[in-house]
Amino acid sequence: MGTRERADAARNRAKVLSAAAELFAAGDPRTVTMEDIARAAGIGRGTLYRRYPDVTSIAAALLDEHERRLQEELLGGAPPLGPGAPPLDRLAAFYAAMVDLLEAHGPLVLGAETGEKRFTIGAYGFWRAHVLVLLREADVPDPEALVDGLLAPLAPEVFLQQRARGVAPDRIKAALGRLAGSLAAG
Repeated sequence: MGTRERADAARNRAKVLSAAAELFAAGDPRTVTMEDIARAAGIGRGTLYRRYPDVTSIAAALLDEHERRLQEELLGGAPPLGPGAPPLDRLAAFYAAMVDLLEAHGPLVLGAETGEKRFTIGAYGFWRAHVLVLLREADVPDPEALVDGLLAPLAPEVFLQQRARGVAPDRIKAALGRLAGSLAAG
């Protein structure tokens, strides 16, 4: 029998996630501290640390539901994002879906995936495995050496810098779609 979350713990979790989401959206999420979140949630730091070891884990909890939905679409959704389309078309669709995710949740992604942290979260491993499978299906040479480079344009710092320069999401999607298409030349 699974353990059920106590009502007060559930309320505190909801307060923490709500407060953190507001703080991440209000400014540079890399500057948000555990103290800031505890204060904004109206709970003690000890209560916060019992559930979340650091700010990154809170951001990851917020992102989890959005990323899980995208993962489900990749595994079983309609083509071209889901199975049934040519692999490089699926890669272009993945890029477009990720741009949408970054556009909707960029500050949150930045809070969870800054620098080396990006490579240690579960979602990155899933994205990497997905792109690697697509590269292999498309017979792209040396997919293992290429996969992380193809994910690099989706780093939140890169995306948010492009947006700050005024590059619209549709332009980013089109450019990444061209990048995916260029792999066919092998």
